[in-house]
Amino acid sequence: MSERYTDNRATAMADDAGGTRGVAANRLIRNTYILLSMTLAFSAVTASVAVVTNAPYPGVLLTLGGYFGLLFLTQYLRNSAWGLVSIFALTGFMGYTLGPIVNAYLGLPNGGQTVMTAFGGTAAIFVSLSAYALISQRDFSFLRGFLFAGILVAFLASLAGIFLQMPGLSLAVSVMFMLLMSGLILYQTSEMVNGGEDNYIMATITLYVAIYNLFLSLLQLLGLANE
Repeated sequence: MSERYTDNRATAMADDAGGTRGVAANRLIRNTYILLSMTLAFSAVTASVAVVTNAPYPGVLLTLGGYFGLLFLTQYLRNSAWGLVSIFALTGFMGYTLGPIVNAYLGLPNGGQTVMTAFGGTAAIFVSLSAYALISQRDFSFLRGFLFAGILVAFLASLAGIFLQMPGLSLAVSVMFMLLMSGLILYQTSEMVNGGEDNYIMATITLYVAIYNLFLSLLQLLGLANE
């Protein structure tokens, strides 16, 4: 009798723990998508300002310095209210650097259609992959090492393509980033669902960076296809 009581109590405690984890995961996912929507909207505003004012591109070094500086600052402040200020500074800055790139494509034949197609493709890929990870609840944590190594290689290759003026390498890097960012969306969404991530600011940054790079990759690939 006592053994049955003990078993039932252990089962009940396990159910309660699972329910608590489920509630925490749902709260994390909700907060992440709310913050992601807000940062994307703010980024779109700063990008639009850069487009309208025909702002010049700040350059590779300033862009990378601002990005990594604000990224590390946001990571440091992730558990405080200042982390929200920092993430908006980061995404606003990234949106502003996106403006001159979009302007360059808008100046090309069918540039407006190219930009809108890249935007629609990015949205479709993000929604599809996020929905799959949320509904299936599959664990994509096995992608962690591959994504880290792949993103590092693609980043170094992109720098080489910029400084060495190698269009073929830039095209390959765009394809690599498109695939890697798709994997990153699956990985980060899986981490939120399965308890691998518990900070919505960091989850938002990861998804934002994936969307940002996915859009740039599609924009470059579509731009080359329209030439």
